[in-house]
Amino acid sequence: MAALLAGVRVLDLTTVLAGPFACYQLALQGAEVIKVEVPGTGDLARQLGADRGLSEDLLGASFLAQNAGKRSLTINLKDAEGRAALLRAVAEADVLVENYRPGVMDRLDLGWDVLRAANPGLVYCAISGFGQTGPMRSRPAYDQIVQGLSGMMSVTGTPEVTPLRAGFPVADTLGGLVAAYAVTAALLRRERTGEGAFLDVSMLESALTAMGWVTSNYLITGHNPEPIGNENFTAAPSGTFATADGHLNIAANRQQQFATLSRLLGREDLLSDNRFTHPVDRKAHREQLRTELEPALAQRTAKEWEEILSDAGVPAARVLSVPDALGLEQLAAREFVHRLPFPDGRDRALDVLGSPVRVDGESARPLSPPPLLGEHTREVLAELGYPPEEIDRLRERGAV
Repeated sequence: MAALLAGVRVLDLTTVLAGPFACYQLALQGAEVIKVEVPGTGDLARQLGADRGLSEDLLGASFLAQNAGKRSLTINLKDAEGRAALLRAVAEADVLVENYRPGVMDRLDLGWDVLRAANPGLVYCAISGFGQTGPMRSRPAYDQIVQGLSGMMSVTGTPEVTPLRAGFPVADTLGGLVAAYAVTAALLRRERTGEGAFLDVSMLESALTAMGWVTSNYLITGHNPEPIGNENFTAAPSGTFATADGHLNIAANRQQQFATLSRLLGREDLLSDNRFTHPVDRKAHREQLRTELEPALAQRTAKEWEEILSDAGVPAARVLSVPDALGLEQLAAREFVHRLPFPDGRDRALDVLGSPVRVDGESARPLSPPPLLGEHTREVLAELGYPPEEIDRLRERGAV
């Protein structure tokens, strides 16, 4: 069965994470993604990651994680003939994604007007920290900057340790997800009307959107959100609790779930305790409720409680390390992690994440390993109509 985006060609001019992540999601759904990189150095992520040797080989772990299934085309966009080669590729493409600072593409003579002239049906997606307009448009931004400006760090952790950064680049990832969604929506409109689109994705606005109830509670009620650690401000008991051997998340948000939890812990007396009878009362006395629950939870392991409570309809699960999470049988059953050959042929496997979306019951997976820098330059240029001698000349010139 054809992949969802089969036949869609994407030019990926992005670097590091938000843009590459967006284009990786498109590749996982079957799009043909051509990664356009700077000759000699390529995507900065090629030099990032936990393994220094891989980074020195321009195969950094950060790059390998988000670029499987893509082809690499190196073009010098500061060279006139390099830009001409890109415009020839644009004419044959469906989508172009970039995450330069606003204004850079215009300075390269590759702004929206130029690209639209080359391909009126092009879907052009620009990802930036703050968007293409507004007084902050030209500021540099990384994930850490957006986490702080969005308010995320102010509501993460406890009053004693806030502000606290999330332990992963959540703002970059959210920006990439929003971009991938916007591109597919624009492709649907183009299918119906023939119109291309200019998509302006702001990582700051993506982060605020994802904060959901935290932002809406302030906008609608004026409630100023505060950090409350591992607790869920909407209900109690809903947070992280100590057990005999580790931590357990429990989300007994409904009255029936609280009743079931109390019964299974042998603490049905809590149901008639005036501090805990009503959901509002439980939120007001959440720390006292924890004091009552944890001695009972200490009688079994986190895994035991996970199974007992989940089977009874009370949402509960262990707090796992990343290695333990990736080792869950659930992920194996859904074929979420995929093993690929290493890009340069060295004797080791490469494991990467696939798509969290299964299509028609099948796992969406990358079909090839991440590319070596410039690995497909000659191949792609030939597809664009460049004869071999012209490709050689462009290489000698430094245009590709």
